[in-house]
Amino acid sequence: MSATNLVLGSDAINKLLEIRRHLHAHPELSGAEHHTAALVAGELRHLGWRVQEGVGRTGVVAELGTSNGPAIGLRVDMDALPIEESTGLSFASTSPGLMHACGHDIHTAVGLGVAMLLAPLAEQLSGTVRLIFQPAEETAEGARWMLAAGAIEGLSALLGLHVFPSIAVGSIGLRYGALTAAAAELELEVLGEAGHGARPHQAVDAIWIAARLISGLQEAISRRLDALQPVVLSFGRIEGGRAFNVIADRVRLLGTLRCLDCQLYEQLPEWVESTAQAICAAYGGKVKLVWRGIAPPVQNDPQLTDLLKGIAVEQLGREQVLELAQPSLGAEDFAHYLNHLPGCMFRLGVAGLDGCAPLHHGGFNPDEACMPLAVNLLATALMRWLEQNSKP
Repeated sequence: MSATNLVLGSDAINKLLEIRRHLHAHPELSGAEHHTAALVAGELRHLGWRVQEGVGRTGVVAELGTSNGPAIGLRVDMDALPIEESTGLSFASTSPGLMHACGHDIHTAVGLGVAMLLAPLAEQLSGTVRLIFQPAEETAEGARWMLAAGAIEGLSALLGLHVFPSIAVGSIGLRYGALTAAAAELELEVLGEAGHGARPHQAVDAIWIAARLISGLQEAISRRLDALQPVVLSFGRIEGGRAFNVIADRVRLLGTLRCLDCQLYEQLPEWVESTAQAICAAYGGKVKLVWRGIAPPVQNDPQLTDLLKGIAVEQLGREQVLELAQPSLGAEDFAHYLNHLPGCMFRLGVAGLDGCAPLHHGGFNPDEACMPLAVNLLATALMRWLEQNSKP
């Protein structure tokens, strides 16, 4: 059977809406997706998929098809964020301070929709389809957990998606090559010497040095690094000081650094440390750097991108398939899988007639009409890839 016209039926769409709204109302943080994983595993077993739970802690892996052929995977993420929801939806989060503000409830539902669409075709698959329901994407830990658990062993290709509020529902965004940036978390501890607030000349003011460090690093990026290789440094947290009249002896800065060039990314820890040391030393202080790599860039495979693009043009129309001119400086731990096998991630349009609030916003409310479009596209792509890569 050709995979050209795989389309989710109306009953399945209604079921998918119910599942998504239940997931949205019951968000779970990274590494704690117990309810979500149990729901996913139950639905998959009911559909006849071979299911393994507890993969990479709270992950779920399911397979369909025959082992006498190639294998391709679809990865979707399941975790929510520590954000207070402000949408006013009837199915808004029932957990105060937690929300699916990045669309992972949509991703999970789409994965289950693909399972629904492919389940009746199990005997017609010319290989194996593996669904990877991943925890802890938001903390950039889940992909590593799944890799350590062997979630992609035996796969030859991997597909993924992410909702995108700046693209209208009914359209998708594709990009050849880099889709997202390499990212890191950094902690800088500025060390000075405490003293009386009335006599700062007898102390080494860590707060003053930290202020110089923040502005100095930004200036150094613009003056010391190649402007054609963009680097973004943002500090999201500052901690320091003990009392209003005591010169602070230490300040802790937490931030994130992003870039698109892999070679530059490898050089940045040493560059940040040496630059920070020089700035702090100029004012009598010292600094300690703790660097944690989050993810390399997502590099889309050209053949898989071609596959998705061709199917999307058939199903949605050429004008609804957008080729993204620029990558995002956001990070995505889907990139870790691509160190081991070719893959492709696309942007799923979710903006309705009134637009859509940005990701990680309490008012984020994607148009649910995006889900069957994504299911049809992905299910068709998975089956067509098996057809194209099976031995005659």
